[in-house]
Amino acid sequence: MKVFNEANYLESLAEWCDNLNSNWEKRKDSYTEFLDRKTIEEWEENFQSFKKQLNENVREQSVEKIYKQANELYKKWETLNTESEAYQTKRHDDQHERKIGFFSFTHENTSVPPGKHTLPPLPYPYNALEPYISEEIMRLHHDKHHQSYVDGLNKAENEMQKARKTGDFNLITHWEREAAFNGAGHYLHTIFWNVMKPNSGGKPKGELAKAIDESFGSFEAFKKHFSEAAKQVEAVGWALLVWSPRSHRLEILQAEKHQNLSQWDVVPLLVLDVWEHAYYLQYKNKRADYVKNWWHIVNWYEVEKRFNEASKLKWQPF
Repeated sequence: MKVFNEANYLESLAEWCDNLNSNWEKRKDSYTEFLDRKTIEEWEENFQSFKKQLNENVREQSVEKIYKQANELYKKWETLNTESEAYQTKRHDDQHERKIGFFSFTHENTSVPPGKHTLPPLPYPYNALEPYISEEIMRLHHDKHHQSYVDGLNKAENEMQKARKTGDFNLITHWEREAAFNGAGHYLHTIFWNVMKPNSGGKPKGELAKAIDESFGSFEAFKKHFSEAAKQVEAVGWALLVWSPRSHRLEILQAEKHQNLSQWDVVPLLVLDVWEHAYYLQYKNKRADYVKNWWHIVNWYEVEKRFNEASKLKWQPF
């Protein structure tokens, strides 16, 4: 059984908090235009309270509990940005000043404004997936590569928003390509982190297991197909298990880069990153070994949750 170093995880979350705090300080003045003092004080109190926990030896808390607290902070931060954009749009439309709070909102009823995407926290320590994926790879993959997709998506969305305001669409093809590449990279990586978990693997259960049997004949047939798809992606890309609302069944797809050779109208459930940055430092050119070992850390509970929601979506089959 893998035993991870909780201190390393707390350290990584502390770094994430520092970045979040830096962004807060940069934007705080603009938030005072629409947030009342109580809301700002509540946000800072929540943030400082969480950061204080990370600076102390909190042995009585499980890593999962700490991650949940970090994730709630992240959701509040996203909602804060959403409300900021909504306020600015509202003021621009009718110049009606209003004070709003954001702690009563949840991520289900908010949207991410253009150019305001943020890097989600990793749901486990960097070394939690060892020996299958090394700490060094996870640090680079999450903090550097995923962050670059977030930054690229924000840049593209800001430029397209600028084009809409100015009416100058001369570079729209370039920015649409950038949005497709970086957006798909951001969204797929966000799924990727959550469909892995230490001490996992095995087989799916419940309705997902039944759907896999119905779509592929057996779990073994599915696993073989998915593994071969991952190993045979040309250059760099992904293998994806998806729900097809049109076919009313599961399918396996490849994606080159993040966005090419895929299909519209499907919902990703389980994704495997086979870009070289996901495995090369540890496995070198042995992608097949990486794919084989990856099955030991598949978080089937998360995949089943995604399936249960996605399978509610069904179009008329053709």
